[in-house]
Amino acid sequence: MFNSVLGNGLNVMNFSICMGAALILGLIVAFVHMLCARTNKNFVITLAVLPMLITLVILLVNGNLGTSVAIVGAFSLVRFRSIPGNSREIMFVFFAMAIGLAVGVGYIAFAAIFTIIVGLITLILTKLNFGDVSSRDKILNIVIPEELDYTSLFDEEFEEYLSSYKLVKAKTTNMGSMFELTYQVSMKDLKNEKEFIDKLRIKNGNLKIALSHPLLEEEL
Repeated sequence: MFNSVLGNGLNVMNFSICMGAALILGLIVAFVHMLCARTNKNFVITLAVLPMLITLVILLVNGNLGTSVAIVGAFSLVRFRSIPGNSREIMFVFFAMAIGLAVGVGYIAFAAIFTIIVGLITLILTKLNFGDVSSRDKILNIVIPEELDYTSLFDEEFEEYLSSYKLVKAKTTNMGSMFELTYQVSMKDLKNEKEFIDKLRIKNGNLKIALSHPLLEEEL
């Protein structure tokens, strides 16, 4: 079952089987990604076609795995020459590459089982919201004038509306005339978000305040 279909060498039939299997498995990977996350047409097409491209490269070097991996590594740089994707997109790219490698050396059954198992695990963990943070956990960004002492400026508001808070970053902005503060916070009651921000605006002179989900930047 797990024997390579290329045991008798590469011919037209074996080549067609490998390329067809890579396409089918690539489509499965793309479909799983569509079910797990927000996506776009270009990335879905990339996932569907990538196993075929990897398979073709492996076949062209006649099963020399060391050379194949080196070539695939060089080709994979094309995916990352633009703006890097989030961690889930990167995982799916490596998922598709692993399938292409397996099919390229003829282990189609192994690649199919691997695709099903990893796909199901990914779907289950996604549906269970595994690793998701609480909706009360937020990232708070506040801009204040440089003359204000931010170390205890918002203590009163934080104690009233937050169950926990931590300053994770403080940097200067606007030619050093302002500070931009970043906090990890947890709200006591989500209904009080607007009231909380309104009180912060009084302290920071109505400058920029942003309260966002911790995973917002990564997901976008």
